[in-house]
Order: sequence, then C-alpha cells, then structure tokens
Amino acid sequence: MNPNDRPALLHTAFYRFTPVADPAAFAEAIKGLARGLHGSILVAGEGINGAVSGETAAVHAFEAALQQPALLGGALAGMAFKRSGCVTAPFGKLKVVVKPEIVALALPGAEGLPLPDETDGTHVSPQAWRELLARDDVVLLDNRNHFEYRLGHFRGAADPGVRRFSDLVSWVQAHAPEWRAQGRPVAMYCTGGIRCDKTAPWLRSLGLEVMQLEGGILNYFQQLDDADRDWLGECFVFDKRIALDTHLAETPTAAEQVYDAADPGEAWRLERARRLDQFE
Repeated sequence: MNPNDRPALLHTAFYRFTPVADPAAFAEAIKGLARGLHGSILVAGEGINGAVSGETAAVHAFEAALQQPALLGGALAGMAFKRSGCVTAPFGKLKVVVKPEIVALALPGAEGLPLPDETDGTHVSPQAWRELLARDDVVLLDNRNHFEYRLGHFRGAADPGVRRFSDLVSWVQAHAPEWRAQGRPVAMYCTGGIRCDKTAPWLRSLGLEVMQLEGGILNYFQQLDDADRDWLGECFVFDKRIALDTHLAETPTAAEQVYDAADPGEAWRLERARRLDQFE
C-alpha cells in the first residue's frame, strides 16, 4: 500500500505534573480510556507523560476523557495537547507503564526540588520567544540530546552535547558561575516542554533566572506558520515518523540519517529504532 493511501491518523502528545496517590490504579484507568489507540504513556507519582495516535475522533475522545473530574478529580483539566497529522503510524501498540518518574533526568538533589509547574511565569509564549531570540544577553539552551540538536535547532542555540542524562548537569554546572556573574538569563527549550519543566527548578536552585518555551518546539511550530525563520533543520520525534518539519509534516528522514553508528551513545538508539520498525 502506498503510504499516502493510508487513513489519516492524529498524533497527540501531552503531560502534566500532578500528585498521583496510586500510580498502578491510575495506569489501569488510562489503559481503559486509551483502548483502540496506539502509543506510549508513562505514569508515576509525579504525574503523566504520553503520546498516542489513532483516528481523529478517537484521539479527541481520549483527550476529553483524560480531563474529566472522574480521573484524578479533574487534575488533568486544561492539559495542553500538541497535535500533528500522520501518514506513517507512529506506534505499533499501546504501552502504559508505571515508572519512578515521568521523565528521568538524573538531576542532583531532585528529591528536594518542588514539583514542576507547567503554567508558572517562567513560560514564554511562542510569540514572546521570538523576541527573546533577538536578544544578545540571553543564554539560549537546547535541552535535548546531541543527536536531536544536530538534526535541527533554533538559530544561535547552545548545544550541551548531551549523550547521557548527566552530561547536561555537568555542562550547566561548568557555565552557571559565568552566567550568574554576567547576569545572563537562561532561555531553554525542548521538544514538548517536559524536559524544561523538570529542569527549571534545578536551574533556579543554582541562582539562575530561567525562561522556557511554552509547549516546546512542537507548540512553536503549531502556533507560527513562519517558524522556519528561526528554526534550522528538522525536529526529531520519538516515534516511527522520526522527524517533522516546521509545519508538523513528516519528512523522509530515516533513523540512519539521525544517529551516528560510530558513536556508542547513539549506536544503541539506531539498533532500537531498527527493531521497532521491524516488529511493531
């Protein structure tokens, strides 16, 4: 079958930091709501992080069900959803998994940090973010893996060279004294916002002023038709589509073009991508 002949699918990505008293029971409830969809959803005591795809009506029904008072007393109401259409089915099955964290970044002293708040005043709208990009006193920080940065990034963004979680920590710690001395605020971004939300309290604990792109790169593309003014390349996504352009359309990019097989930190990702493509 020609991929262009497949039924249209909708992909939605979402997360919310909120206390979950019984993650296992919450995960079972989510499985029931997501029946008929494919995707990956992580549940932990700190909240939910997921992405699913399916027919448009089914995805919209799932989004609505997540926000009902019957689920966590309505704690997920108003949750942001980053949506994009699909030609390639992003996932082969549905996985709902209970984890210690909904995003694991190995931040030092994380247990003493406040629960992230994705609606606090550090979040900058895509329109205001564009103004930040024009400032020369701001540290523009890409809070993603090195291979993601290599595939595409905002003009002028710094690449911490992240190949494992601890790399970001050591890179920021090495530069923070200089940033503080110069009074330079940190403006950071990631794909959907969750890595920045988790990192922001730690950065503030280092005495840094923090700003973050609301809804991440995907929201920037969703809100601004001319996002390619500020973005170089493509945006990597963690599913079978591999990469999106600034109009949230799939690109022809293959996993072999994303990962460096000679880099041990990326070779295993390439092998995993090949396995997923073959068996899911």
